[in-house]
Amino acid sequence: MATTVSNAPQPQQLGQEAGWSPRLVCSLVSIVLILELLTLSYVMAATALPQIAATFQTTQVGWVMAAFLLGGAVLSPPLGRLADAFGKRRVLLAVLGLALIGSVMSAVATSYGVFIAGRALQGLLSACMFLSYSLMRDVYPRKALAISVSVATAGMGLIAVPAPWLTGWLLDGWGYKSVFWSFAIAIGVLALVLRLSTDESSLRVRASADVPGALLLGAGLAGVLVGVSFAPVWGWSDSQTLTAIILGAVLIAVWIGYSLSRREPMIDVRFLARRPVILTALAGGLTMGASSVFTQLLPILSMVPSEAQLGYGFGLDATGFAKIQAPLGAAAVVSGIVVGILVGRGRAPKNLMVVGQAIMVGGAAGLALAHTTQGIVMTWAGVEGLGYGLAAAAIPNLVICAVPASRQGAMSSMAQVFQGGLAAVLGVVAFTILNSHVAMAGQGFLLYSDSGMSKGFLLAAAASVVGVLCALALPRGLNSEELDARS
Repeated sequence: MATTVSNAPQPQQLGQEAGWSPRLVCSLVSIVLILELLTLSYVMAATALPQIAATFQTTQVGWVMAAFLLGGAVLSPPLGRLADAFGKRRVLLAVLGLALIGSVMSAVATSYGVFIAGRALQGLLSACMFLSYSLMRDVYPRKALAISVSVATAGMGLIAVPAPWLTGWLLDGWGYKSVFWSFAIAIGVLALVLRLSTDESSLRVRASADVPGALLLGAGLAGVLVGVSFAPVWGWSDSQTLTAIILGAVLIAVWIGYSLSRREPMIDVRFLARRPVILTALAGGLTMGASSVFTQLLPILSMVPSEAQLGYGFGLDATGFAKIQAPLGAAAVVSGIVVGILVGRGRAPKNLMVVGQAIMVGGAAGLALAHTTQGIVMTWAGVEGLGYGLAAAAIPNLVICAVPASRQGAMSSMAQVFQGGLAAVLGVVAFTILNSHVAMAGQGFLLYSDSGMSKGFLLAAAASVVGVLCALALPRGLNSEELDARS
């Protein structure tokens, strides 16, 4: 059991007056920009995939995103517990330091393995989201807390609109390494501002971080994904493929037994037996997974030279790709705001998740079937973004409805693992499909057939279909008060 060992801090630590001060403004700006980095680290890396694949001469480019997602998914829960025990600002700064190291590793890497290790460290930025909100809750003045959280939440995702042009400027001017050097510089500056402007929380809670559980789950997932991703190269019946998959499955089974034996596991497997919990976790994970596949395949579809005559490809550079990607980000921001308004007016997040996932099915399936002109691709990208914004914004509201108030923290960690884990798995599966449909090799990387590209987008559509079914199966009208009464 977790036990509180100190009193909660008084919300006066960032200024003698219980309101705004220059120091508080600096603190809020640093947190907002740190959260924006999380969005940028995904968008920019996805756009850089063709350059990265060409540089390292690899067919396993799906690991650029999978490592980032897995690193954040499996380590976020123990980081949350460490923050409760040792201080939220201290752990947040440590996370930023590790992400900075990861960015430098990816920028200077001369081997693909080192590059991927750097990406895994960068994935720790995922923990910044809940660490930042928890720190704000503990140390911000009460009168400024609500608006500060709203500003931080609204800020997340807005960078998705200018990000494509910023990415294009960096990639076309200085190559993919400039993206990671930019991350390192930005993280370093923001960490310093946060350190100088934000107090440490005095709240401490004794709790086990369950690092062994995180390592077992992460190694198990990685083993299965290695086997799946290399199967087109090694062969599905090859001993290396079977060894990786079997070893990964064994580690996952060991993790399940280990978690069942602990009082405070990273993920309470028994809790997943509850219908609202597992369905909410799956719906959220499939939302992120479908979006991840779509986002990774979109730059490849757009940047392949039209001269290759594969049935897709416009030969765009990163700056030219910005106009393809912009509708996706803009639509996601707008629809996310709409969800906030509708939920505030009493609309059920379950229905918003269903509608969002259904729209995502249309966006991914539409692009799978029709992608011969830039206008068509931009249209389907906008449709995908519209659906993603609705579904993604519904996730935290579904979490609130799925579990009693006393289990919100555990459910948030669980949702994080499912979102990152399923996104990593589906991304690797998508590139496994592509590697089974190679049309030709060119410019240092593989060019995939039109049917392979279509199947990749259909995988995203299929994930959204399952997401719709999970959302539809959620209990109607269930809320956390009812769950508290049932517990």
